[in-house]
Amino acid sequence: MERAAVFDVDGTLVDTNHLHVTTWWEAFRQAGHHVSMHAIHRSVGLGSTDLITHLLGDNLEDDEIEALSAAHKALYGTYFDRLPAFEDAGRLLKRLDAAGWAVVLATSAGGRELSALRAAIDADDAIRATASADDVDAGKPSPEPVRHALDLVGIAPEHAVFVGDTVWDMRAGTRAGVTCVGVLCGGIPRASLEDAGADTVYRDPVHLLTSLEEGSGPLGRARTTPEE
Repeated sequence: MERAAVFDVDGTLVDTNHLHVTTWWEAFRQAGHHVSMHAIHRSVGLGSTDLITHLLGDNLEDDEIEALSAAHKALYGTYFDRLPAFEDAGRLLKRLDAAGWAVVLATSAGGRELSALRAAIDADDAIRATASADDVDAGKPSPEPVRHALDLVGIAPEHAVFVGDTVWDMRAGTRAGVTCVGVLCGGIPRASLEDAGADTVYRDPVHLLTSLEEGSGPLGRARTTPEE
């Protein structure tokens, strides 16, 4: 039975969470909103509209939301040519592909942003499909992105693992019925990821690759819990 390894991208495979924090903070500041970077960091992983309403409330006009989203996109876009992948992120995807996993990306990014992220990872030959923000009606923590990712490769949730770095990822994966794996490289604490549904938590792609090569954990042969 073929298995699917579904990956979030920002903060999981590419080290971009703090770039998002900084550029969202600046977009809010330019519009006269004072939002702490800590609050923004805890909201990264939501789609743009959901992030804005989560932080500022539901009373904004549509044009205000669109302006904030456009400002963030413009600010963040200045980094597209130098987004940094985490160490061994591409190697991890290639190793999973070689081991028979269907590797799928499930991300709130789309368009040029998604292209820049994929270029940073540099593992296109290993990526079977991508479920982006352009393809679904609701982003994480809705299960729709994960379910769509699985539909693209025709694999049932019980044969899938979803790897992400935020509570929104873990909630989406849990609601989609897949095994959830958290990573700490996005900056969210282990306890928060576990409370949101993570079955196991790893440090980063290097740690995941090590467990895969050792045959342990959800991506290996055994279902063991990795050490700190």
